[in-house]
Amino acid sequence: MAEKTRTRPGHAKKTPASRPPAGRGPEHAANTACQSLERLIGHHTEGVSAVRRHEDGWCVVVDVLEVPRIPDTTSLLASYEVLLDQDGELLEYSRVRRYRRGAADE
Repeated sequence: MAEKTRTRPGHAKKTPASRPPAGRGPEHAANTACQSLERLIGHHTEGVSAVRRHEDGWCVVVDVLEVPRIPDTTSLLASYEVLLDQDGELLEYSRVRRYRRGAADE
C-alpha cells in the first residue's frame, strides 16, 4: 500500500537546489570534449584529468594515448586543454603536457 504524505497548511515542501539543465553540466562537458578531440586529432582518449567552469563555458583537460608501445608502461600520453562554449561547441584546444605512462609528476 502506498504511503500518503501530508503537509500542514502554511508549510511548503522543500525543493532541491537548482541545478544546471540536464545534460549541460561537467559530465556533459567532459564527454563532449573527449569526443570532439578524438575526431580532431585521431587519437584515443584515456580519460579526463580536470573539468572546470570557464568564463562562458568549460575548460576540460583530456588525457590522450598518442604513441602506444609494448610494454604499455612505455606508451606516450598527452594532456590537452579543451575549451567549450555553453552549448558544448569546441572553441579551441592545445596540448599542454606530454609524458610516459606511469611517470610520476615532478
